Amino acid sequence: MSELNIEAKTENLDQVLAFVVGKLEELDCPMKAQMQIEIAVEELFVNIANYAYNPEVGPATVRVDVLDEPLSVVITFIDNGVPYDPLAKEDPDVEKTARNRQIGGLGIYMVKQSMDDINYEYKDGKNILSIKKKINEDQT
Repeated sequence: MSELNIEAKTENLDQVLAFVVGKLEELDCPMKAQMQIEIAVEELFVNIANYAYNPEVGPATVRVDVLDEPLSVVITFIDNGVPYDPLAKEDPDVEKTARNRQIGGLGIYMVKQSMDDINYEYKDGKNILSIKKKINEDQT
């Protein structure tokens, strides 16, 4: 397990991405999976930075775990911000045009669609959101 403790500010997104991508490169992660993970990490970290402590700034932890059989990566985001379960919100109706769709929820919907698993819990005063992605050699 590798862990990055950082202030939840959008200015720190590049550090978070560099941390995660560095771990993915150690696994020879296929580019398609890496891009999907990067988009998910960006969406989730920016949401924490923008909403968890608003208008204040607080800490965030980004943890990367590697699992075997099948080879997978689990990225966990932990913050002490306002309790919020992004998975509880109903998925947007992607059949509607952007103009006719309610604002919000599209980013987390994209994360749900691109990851193999996503879990949320609020425990001991912390939001804990984990995403899991299989790292398949046959992806390109």
